[in-house]
Amino acid sequence: MPDTNTFITEQTLDWLNCFIIAYNICPFARKPVKQNTLRIAVSNAVKKASALEELMNEIHLLDHNSQIETTLVVFSQAFKDFFTYLGFVDLAERLLSDQGYDGIYQLASFHPDYYFADTEPDDVTNYTNRSPYPMVHLLREESLDKAIEAYGDTKLIPKKNKETLRQSGLAKVKKILNYE
Repeated sequence: MPDTNTFITEQTLDWLNCFIIAYNICPFARKPVKQNTLRIAVSNAVKKASALEELMNEIHLLDHNSQIETTLVVFSQAFKDFFTYLGFVDLAERLLSDQGYDGIYQLASFHPDYYFADTEPDDVTNYTNRSPYPMVHLLREESLDKAIEAYGDTKLIPKKNKETLRQSGLAKVKKILNYE
């Protein structure tokens, strides 16, 4: 039987492959998964300060390891409450800015209860940012800029995702994600 961190890593990869990549929610996700340049770091932190420290450790790891394209920091214990998680993401973004990482790294956020301010919590379109665990995605801005340049107009991605999820329906999306 795999240990807890291995299990969480496997669940995260399954979510990426079976949902994010399969439904092309993020057209940039396939490449780092396929090329094995995605790192999944499971954090067992329970306090914000420890989680921020672990996040900065991942930033420093990215600074010194160009073969790692991008990292998902998955919080196995912390931030079960969505609003507490959002507070953490705000702190993390400020910390990155304070440490001089503006324009170098960007955060994307995912949470099991994620919902956009202009939607109801049970709206199927929220699943574009719902994940098995609270997590932040550390993206290299230089790589992101290149991917966007190659892709073209990214403004249509959210609209396409909303349409795809609405066509699939909430029941099907929950079944795909084993949220039933």
